[in-house]
Amino acid sequence: MMKRQKRIALINDITGFGRCSIAAMAPIVSAMKIQAVPIPTAILSTHTQFPIYYFDDYTSRMHDYIQTYKDLNLEFDAIATGFLGSVEQFEIVFDFIETFKNKDAFVLVDPVMGDHGHLYATYTPQMCEEMKKLVHYADLLTPNLTELVTLVDEPYPDHLPSFDELKQMCQKLSDNGPQHIVVTGIPFNDKQILNFIYNKNEDYQIVMVDRIDQDRCGTGDVIASVIAGSYLNGHSFYHSVKKATKFASRCIERCVELEIPHYYGLCFEEYLWELGRDE
Repeated sequence: MMKRQKRIALINDITGFGRCSIAAMAPIVSAMKIQAVPIPTAILSTHTQFPIYYFDDYTSRMHDYIQTYKDLNLEFDAIATGFLGSVEQFEIVFDFIETFKNKDAFVLVDPVMGDHGHLYATYTPQMCEEMKKLVHYADLLTPNLTELVTLVDEPYPDHLPSFDELKQMCQKLSDNGPQHIVVTGIPFNDKQILNFIYNKNEDYQIVMVDRIDQDRCGTGDVIASVIAGSYLNGHSFYHSVKKATKFASRCIERCVELEIPHYYGLCFEEYLWELGRDE
């Protein structure tokens, strides 16, 4: 069998300015010595937190785009999914995973549905049900607290959930899907952010990071891509989460120094070289 680089399929939108989705994920996994293969769900000039943006829904072209990879019998070592914009896109992703996931590959699902207790305006109840189906395909799952409670049909809590409560919700998801879950970006107090790690049939683990400035667009994409790359390179899930959150924090600190607006994303370009050092 011909030797090749490790290869990951990135199913997400492509946004030109704003450092999110594939525009952030592809250079990050590339820096970790992994070939990035974009599968675009939409093309945007800027992301939707800008006052103006161009949006081109790619749903109608995804079948033909993916068919090329089927005809070429391409193989992937991992598949990572991000924001999906319609029920039809979920069906396309299900088919992609069923076609390309082999016994040695893993699927990372970042269930981009909402934040701060609210789902995004585009997210219908039917799409929430489709996301629950997609979770069954996941080996790794990276929800925030809003997405976690939505996926297990719980109300958004009015208090910080206990570690046992978080574990119970993660276990409910893991029973029919992912082996590893990290609930990212939980506000722990005024100075710290909690990342709660659940590994099936193991005790939970905690990664704490300093709270730096306000939330920044694209942070979830940065964290998910570092986790995917590190895990694909043979590191443990805990190590991968720790590496991802540390990298994101370093980038956010630099954004503050440079006074970069929060909707401009993370200036990860300055630290990409660090990601390849131990890979």
